[in-house]
Amino acid sequence: MTTPHRALVLVDIQQEYFSGPMEIQYPAPSDSIQKIASAIDAATAHGIPIVVVQHSAGTEAPVFNPTLPGYALHPDIEERRTSEWKAITKQYGSVFAGTDLLDWLHENAIDTITLVGYMTNNCILASAADAETHAMGAEVLSDATGAISIGNDAGYADAPTVHRTLMAVLNSNFAAVEPTATWIAALSAGHALSKDNLPTSAMAGAALFSK
Repeated sequence: MTTPHRALVLVDIQQEYFSGPMEIQYPAPSDSIQKIASAIDAATAHGIPIVVVQHSAGTEAPVFNPTLPGYALHPDIEERRTSEWKAITKQYGSVFAGTDLLDWLHENAIDTITLVGYMTNNCILASAADAETHAMGAEVLSDATGAISIGNDAGYADAPTVHRTLMAVLNSNFAAVEPTATWIAALSAGHALSKDNLPTSAMAGAALFSK
């Protein structure tokens, strides 16, 4: 496999997701934050650039308000942060929307983003799907992100179902999905992660669920 030129993108690893109504439910945030820290340490050891993203909803918002404590990065991220990290503030789900991330990636000859952080069912999904429109490869570390349970007029699903389903959806087309340990091994070996494609995922799904 061709060695990808990666950047590790830390998506919204903010205190908002560790308590209160937005608290990540699956995988447990106490577990995913450890995986994120391991990914940061591995990226640093292998000279992979790191991008830190924080979501801002403005100073009048009840959540993701830059004047409130929930906006801050988790301490395990903040303590690893260096001046070499690329810092981005975003207002939309995708890390590309309304930011200079794509220009920075091109300037640094990066062709693949590795996404970790929160949440699976919003900004990770949006960013991975958006990467395709920019001809940018995407990887998602399945145990270094997390979801919440959701319910609305269209339906409902618990957090494990949301997370596992979206990992399968992403791997079927938008991103290579693997656990953090596999990604770290790929860094050492200098190779890309493999992902499925929609036709083979469709055939496997039909075989599993056909009557």
